[in-house]
Amino acid sequence: MKKYDVIVVGMGPSSIFFAYEMTKLNKNKKILLIEQGKRVEDRNCPIEKVGKCVKCKPYCSITSGFSGAGAFSDGKLSLYNKDDEDFYVGGNLHKYVGVEETKKLIDYTDKIYLKFGADSKLEGTEFADEVKKLKDKASKEGLTLIDIPIRHLGTEKAHELYKKLEIYLEENNIDMMFETKVEDLIIEDNKIKGVKIQKVNNKTSEELEETDEVYADKVVIAIGRKGANWLVDMCGKHQIETKAGAVDIGIRYELPDSVMEKVNKYMYEGKFIGKPGPFKDKVRTFCQNPSGFVSAEVYDNNLSLVNGHSYKERKSKNTNLAILVSHNFTYPFNKPIEYGRNVAKNLNELGNGNIVVQRLGDIYRGKRTWNEELQNNSVVPTLKSAVPGDITFAIGYRTMTDILQFIRTLDKVVEGFANPDNLLYGPEIKFYSNQLVIDKNFETNIKGLYSIGDGGGMTRGLMMASASGVQMARIIERT
Repeated sequence: MKKYDVIVVGMGPSSIFFAYEMTKLNKNKKILLIEQGKRVEDRNCPIEKVGKCVKCKPYCSITSGFSGAGAFSDGKLSLYNKDDEDFYVGGNLHKYVGVEETKKLIDYTDKIYLKFGADSKLEGTEFADEVKKLKDKASKEGLTLIDIPIRHLGTEKAHELYKKLEIYLEENNIDMMFETKVEDLIIEDNKIKGVKIQKVNNKTSEELEETDEVYADKVVIAIGRKGANWLVDMCGKHQIETKAGAVDIGIRYELPDSVMEKVNKYMYEGKFIGKPGPFKDKVRTFCQNPSGFVSAEVYDNNLSLVNGHSYKERKSKNTNLAILVSHNFTYPFNKPIEYGRNVAKNLNELGNGNIVVQRLGDIYRGKRTWNEELQNNSVVPTLKSAVPGDITFAIGYRTMTDILQFIRTLDKVVEGFANPDNLLYGPEIKFYSNQLVIDKNFETNIKGLYSIGDGGGMTRGLMMASASGVQMARIIERT
């Protein structure tokens, strides 16, 4: 019988930093990390070679594998301002451990990133006066601009950094199973006992290898957003307590660097938040990539979603960012993930399985975008596999109205933000809506079953996810 002290499901940043911290606290603990994707050095997306997303089997290398999905987007580490009395980005770790303790965890985690090769330069710290002017200008239009220091890893540099961490964990006796799926949790008498696993492959259901069982009295769920569907299934099957959360639905917006020049220079990433009329839903910008590239990634059931990359050395002439609308559903509907998936599915069908792109001006004119128009557009799309079309056929009226009103408002702060040649790609959806109910020790209602990172709804970003892993290790060691 294979028995460990702790099993971790997933190998994203929260899992990695949990394991790292355990090597510092107690090297005698037997730790197993399980990941359905590949080692970091084996994660490659063929889209740049073949010109389109080929929906890699059995899992997308952008969303699955060592270091998770976030590290293969733009690799930004969001820190905090010393005078802040709350956390405005990154999730809810501070609601479990407190604001000051979260700051200490982030400081500690940041030093680890620096140790393994993160850029020592902090973006957004040199232009305080200019940022204040931007914030004041945004405030007059009813927008909030959040500025926090950011350490930019860069997509390609993040690969190198996480490879070093992967080697470190192996050298310090952390067991890792790659290309292995957790088929089920083993729960008896409301206590976790272990997990059922199966090797991942492309075989038919009749040819699949038999499941195996691995045991531990403590299991940590660290599945990230990619595991949202799996987590819904596990919670339903084993009565793991959850609460309904929001689902963020929106688009990836691409516009010239020249328009975003000041925001890029002063802050690197500006996080604008507003509640445009008539619905007053929360709308925000997210994951800004100066001189970046729009990218496609594939989730369960071949759903294609859009994201953005930002490299340290490879540059485009465009900035891309997400514009997301938060949806909070009320009784009797309690399936936000399914709602988001249906929006994505409909958009994928409009694009024949691909990301759909549309010019802003065409939306205003009530028409689709054609390939000939896109080829002559002043803003050249960086996602070459995107199919020109009409995203308004699939994104609901309320969501689309929120997005368009937000763009018009932000144009008053950043001139050119509403230029008709700017591009909207869809769908961009964040699946972190199945929030697990956990206590101060991150434990669920199942004894010995814990949750950290983005997948369970605690965090929303690399830094805070990583910090939650550090805290999880400290909790495990003292309990």
